[in-house]
This record gives sequence, C-alpha cells and structure tokens, in this order.
Amino acid sequence: MNHAHGQSTRAIHGADVADPHGAPHAPIYNTTTFAFPSTEALLDVVEGRRPGALYTRYGLNPTTFALEQTMAAVEGAEAALAFCSGMAAEAALFTAHGRDGIVCLGDAYGGTLELLGDQLPQLGIETTFLLAPDLDRLEAALRAGARLVFFETPANPTLEIIDIAAVAELAHRHDALVAVDSTFASPVNQRPLELGADVVVHSATKFLGGHSDVTAGFLLGGADLIAPTAPWRKNLGTAIAPEPAALLSRSLRTLTVRVRRQNATAQAVAEAMDADPRVARVLYPGLTGFPGHDLAARQMDGFGAILTIDVAGDAASATRVADRLDLFHLAPSLGGTESLATQPVTTTHHGLGAAERARRGISDTMIRLSIGLEDADDLIADLTRALDEVDPERKAPVGTRAG
Repeated sequence: MNHAHGQSTRAIHGADVADPHGAPHAPIYNTTTFAFPSTEALLDVVEGRRPGALYTRYGLNPTTFALEQTMAAVEGAEAALAFCSGMAAEAALFTAHGRDGIVCLGDAYGGTLELLGDQLPQLGIETTFLLAPDLDRLEAALRAGARLVFFETPANPTLEIIDIAAVAELAHRHDALVAVDSTFASPVNQRPLELGADVVVHSATKFLGGHSDVTAGFLLGGADLIAPTAPWRKNLGTAIAPEPAALLSRSLRTLTVRVRRQNATAQAVAEAMDADPRVARVLYPGLTGFPGHDLAARQMDGFGAILTIDVAGDAASATRVADRLDLFHLAPSLGGTESLATQPVTTTHHGLGAAERARRGISDTMIRLSIGLEDADDLIADLTRALDEVDPERKAPVGTRAG
C-alpha cells in the first residue's frame, strides 16, 4: 500500500488481500482455529517468527488482520489492534501502560471515569484526575511518577478541545506516554499521532462503524507500544470477532464521505441552535464563539458531528425537548447514519454524582446531539418544533443564523 495515497484511498485499499477467488476485500473467516502443514510451521507463528492466523480469540484471524491493516493505514499508525469495544481497548491500554500511574486530563466518557476511578484502583493502578484548566498541575503529576497521560479531544459531552502537541511535548520531557481518545473526531478530522501523541484510542462503535450495527474498539500507535497490550486482549478475551471485523472493514470504505457530510450538517445545526433564544448555550468547535474554536481549527481538519446544547430553563425543560424530538432518536451512543439525542445526566454521565458533574460543567439541561446523514433543514426543523412545543413564546427570528 502506498502511504502517499489519500485517506479515502487508504481506507479502501489499505489491506493487502490476495484472495484466490479474486474477492476485492478480505472475506469473513468465521473460524475459531487454523491448521498448519507441520509443527515447524505452527511454531513459527506461535513463537512470532512469522505472522499468521492461529486462533481467533487471540486476534490471529485473517479478517481481523485485514481490518487492522486498513485502520493503521487510515490513522497513519505503524500498528493497530482491534478489540470487541472501545472500553476493552482502554482497559488494555491502562493495564499495559498505566501501572506507574495515569493522569486523566479533562472531561471523558462516564464509563472511562468509572474504570479509572473505581475498578483500576482495585488492581493497584491509580489515576490523577485533572480538568483541562488545571494543565499547570500536569507537570507536578508527571514529576510524581505518572507515566501515562490520557485525554479525549473533543471531549464528551462538552466538546472541550485539548492541545495535543503541547501535552505531548510536556509529557515526553518526563518520559511519559500520551494516549488520545479521538473517537469524536475520527481520523477524518484529527490524527493525534501526527501531533505527537503516542497512542490513539477509538470506540469504533461510533463513526468508524458508522451504521449503529457493530461494537468495536482500536488502539493504534508504534508497534513497540501496541505489542504490550496484545496479551491483555488475548487473555481477557477481548479481541474482535470476525463478523464485526468484516462489518467494520466495510464501514471504513465510506468513512471519509460520511464524516465530511456530517461535519457540514452539524455546522448548520449548531448555527441554527446558537441563534435560537430557547437554547442557552451551544457547545460546538465550529462556532467562532466556542472557547476552543481557534485550537480546534489548528489541530483538526473538520469540527465533527457532535454538538451539545443547553436548553434554557431547567432539567425538566430539557427532558421535554428531548422527548418531543422525532427525527432524532432518543438513545445513547453516536456516530451512526441516524441522528441521536441523549441527555448526559441520564446516560453517559448518569453514574457521576451531581457535584462531580457540576465540577465538570455537565449541566442537567444538556442534550448531546449526534448528527447523522439526514438533511440539515429537516434536523433543524425537528429541533425547532420540539423547542416550540416546550417554549412557544420565544421563537428565533426567521432566517437568523449565528456567525
């Protein structure tokens, strides 16, 4: 594969497939185990002298190999490892590279916060939690011995933007690794390895899968950093299965066109909501008034398909708006062809206490929107109608758009 090719080309031709029947893409090897012509040939694979299929639970399956090769090409990584979920990928990352201490910087998915704060301490893996404005405290945590800095950018659900290059420069001065969860951006909009990060994490359930029909995750980076996570995947049984691997390979072929369309639609929806007086605040990196807009414009190629609105009023008002949406399905997750709406207080961050949510700026009036492939005008009309039913007195002036 020529890595000078564009990203869309790499997403289609990233895996070297030599199918004897001429299939253009790797078929599904729905097989648990693979036979060898001799003990010597088996040991060559078992002992790592040559790559090869062996046992699907280990991740050593041709369908998985093709997926990982394609994803590495798309992200611009030396190596990729596919998991059965994004949380499985994070767990392998933290157990393999976080035993000397982790720093979690900024906002993150509620399940990640629970894993870092509740489960991993039971294994002796401790995490220092810093909000993004506490970046000046990161160096102290690194001096105290932490060797892994983890963060999301854009972050869930505030869309907070963290300077990848700046964090990487500081962490590397202290011999620490930087892992970036780039799920919200996808490789179309952001490639952290190019900015100095060491490992990229994706919940492939989201934009990489893109059709709400596959659950998977990835770790990507240098081969020397990805290799230590493979035994955790193998022995905890968190490798991806062949069927979702094939579905994910299918989805990667349309990743670029899907995400670019979603970027444009999300921008239109964000501007419309920013102009509506029933919406107290819109969090979207593509708005010039968003606190992280300038940084996002520097380190991203597009602003993404996720935005969060704060409904004017109270939590009950936000719930009424969410319940009156029609085209937006009320559901957790994100990144599919259909648009979704969810209140972080009821789903992604329900497990956090009210005080911790408030500390992180996660309000009870937030609705996180995942923009799909519908027409922008239809999505705007759906949101406007729901807002009209809750607060009909304060409608946005016709044709008003935020700058």
